[in-house]
Amino acid sequence: MNKPRPFATTPPSLTGMPPGIPYIIGNEAAERFSFYGMRTILTVFMVNYLWIMGDVAGTRLSDAEATRRFHDFVSLVYLTPLFGALIADFFFGKYRIIMWLSVVYCLGHGALALMGLAGEAGTWLMVGLWLIAIGSGGIKPCVSAHVGDQFGKQNRHLLPRIFNWFYWSINLGAFASTLLTPWLLEWYGPHWAFGVPGVLMALATLVFWMGRWKFVHVPARGLHVLSEMFSRDGLFAIGKLCAIYAFVAIFWALFDQSGSSWVLQAENMDLRWLGVTWLPSQIQALNPILILTFIPLFSYVVYPFIDRFYPLTALRKIAIGLFIMVISFVLVAIAQMKIDAGGTPSISWQIAAYVALTAAEVMVSIVSLEFSYTQAPKSMKSLIMSLWLFAVAFGNQVTARINDLIQVDTPIAEVKATGNEASHGGFDEKVGTEDDLLLTFDADGKRTDLRFAGRGDLDSILSRVEAHFQSGGFALPSQAEGATLAGAVTDPWGNPYQYRLINRNQARVWSAGPDKTLMTEWDQGAVLVVSRPETGEPSALAKFFDRFHPERTWLDRRREALGLPTEADQAASGPTIARDYFVGGLVKLEGAAYFWFFSGLMLAAAVLFLIVAKLYRPREFFHDDEEETEAEAEEEAAGR
Repeated sequence: MNKPRPFATTPPSLTGMPPGIPYIIGNEAAERFSFYGMRTILTVFMVNYLWIMGDVAGTRLSDAEATRRFHDFVSLVYLTPLFGALIADFFFGKYRIIMWLSVVYCLGHGALALMGLAGEAGTWLMVGLWLIAIGSGGIKPCVSAHVGDQFGKQNRHLLPRIFNWFYWSINLGAFASTLLTPWLLEWYGPHWAFGVPGVLMALATLVFWMGRWKFVHVPARGLHVLSEMFSRDGLFAIGKLCAIYAFVAIFWALFDQSGSSWVLQAENMDLRWLGVTWLPSQIQALNPILILTFIPLFSYVVYPFIDRFYPLTALRKIAIGLFIMVISFVLVAIAQMKIDAGGTPSISWQIAAYVALTAAEVMVSIVSLEFSYTQAPKSMKSLIMSLWLFAVAFGNQVTARINDLIQVDTPIAEVKATGNEASHGGFDEKVGTEDDLLLTFDADGKRTDLRFAGRGDLDSILSRVEAHFQSGGFALPSQAEGATLAGAVTDPWGNPYQYRLINRNQARVWSAGPDKTLMTEWDQGAVLVVSRPETGEPSALAKFFDRFHPERTWLDRRREALGLPTEADQAASGPTIARDYFVGGLVKLEGAAYFWFFSGLMLAAAVLFLIVAKLYRPREFFHDDEEETEAEAEEEAAGR
């Protein structure tokens, strides 16, 4: 009986590229298509689609809540690598972990594709995101370290090039999926939009399996990992790199908002560019396409040019990248100021911000990834890669927790219908007093109205704002005009009414309520929401693509099935205004102030990083360096 041939466990003596690299690159391109495909549409799906996935329409998620959930998910994706790395290094090796968790990954995509077909859509969403986080996150450090494992001493000089090409494959897959999945979501709905990335993940798993005999399979080191981890070199490597990762984390706290707050901002911008009107989530495709250009540009032009005048080390590249990241958020903050004033700024503001963001990514993400591998002792390559990814998780937790903290609770969130009505005791928690809240519900249990003391005065202000809208060319009052309309009236507790122009399609009128303190759970008022029919002649390119999708969007067809107003209804009636009454539930940090806050956070981090980089002392580790050291030690012992 023939025994199966063993896998290679050490890099071959080569001066060129290892034979397994094409399979890793092909796998990474398909896997990144699957991940970025679902990630690209996740925020838009949660805000605009999740609430109508059931048999009856539910309640929309707020922008801040969707942003929090998005970053909680991304954080989990980058937290699970720590466990994947430990299991790989202790027990099974990188190859097996990549294969097994890829199957889990595919199941997660399947769960997302099934949302709305049975059971609660929110449950399917949660299960799918958890499975994807376990699968995608668990294989991340193993794949990165697996790339480095293919190289030995003779071809290690190619490592920077392959990490660049590794990143290039990531962004090729991301670019394709970022264009395709928003289009699928718009016209064919969530089942196709989440299902196609699942098919690509299955393909990625197959490609990786096909390369099994070409790879170097560095075996698990068992408990030796612990001894090296707690050795002097291991603790020094971890401690020094964690000092760098603290700043990399802040970089990711900003960078990953290109998939959340930037997408939500793009919904209020003029999306016409290059003769095409883009979908808000498609603008993210700029990042991967710019990466494909910037990687060779920086490697062969920018870095050599700067190096002639200012010697570039890895840490100096990272420092420059952190400062460039500040510029990207300053640009979106300026664009948001225009939105806050009721304008519709060109998407060119975000395009310029993406140029800065991508340049920062090349100098921070790619460089720190390569730097991390070289600074990791032999048996800790996966572990160090997982710590690098943990920095991404921590950065996303920073953003998630900030978005959590800025959300104000609402006392009516858990009020359930008892018949068609329900009462809440209000601030004093006593039913029958002036601050009572009365909620009404339809037969399906959905809230249809909310009444509170001072509702009549509030409605009179809203009517004046609506009259201004109708007579002013369908434009909401400016901040100054609205403040004049609202400020002359007080609520039953003597608080003046406030006005805030949120964007050209939303304005808020509210008061501090019975606790007389703004931005608490007892604030009460209404948001005016303008619905506008689409205008303008579609471009020739848009008309060409119209041949490949249904006449109406999936969202419009779904609205019709649920008895909700469709785009055709809105077009027939012209711009309309709806009132959404609320108690609590506001956001403390909104509009341009949100982006200015993160700009300042990044600037402070970049300045502090200069000090840490100055004090850092690098030390490189490679597999065959340590093997030579061990061999020399054995020869020396034998000679004695």
